[in-house]
Amino acid sequence: MIAIVDIAGQQFKVAKDQKFYVNRLKGEEGSKVEFSEVLLLDNEGTVTIGTPLVEGAKVSATILAHLRGDKVKIFKKKRRKGYQKESGHRQDLTQVKIEAINI
Repeated sequence: MIAIVDIAGQQFKVAKDQKFYVNRLKGEEGSKVEFSEVLLLDNEGTVTIGTPLVEGAKVSATILAHLRGDKVKIFKKKRRKGYQKESGHRQDLTQVKIEAINI
């Protein structure tokens, strides 16, 4: 069974026991979270499409870790003017493991 879920403004295709990274969620490591914004369910070939959400469907997950992503460097330069500026950014992420997809 797979589902398409809206988590923190992004859509993810999830299956049971799948691990993936999402934008930082509130909650402690090891705590359970539920995502109720299920957009699509595929149960062994039977597809249910929500309008806009599937009624009564929830996805249960566990927060595994809070971490930070790789550093993204931003470099700005204007040629022949002597202007150079470098900065960076690291995204706060949460690793999540899907426990169950409930209909």
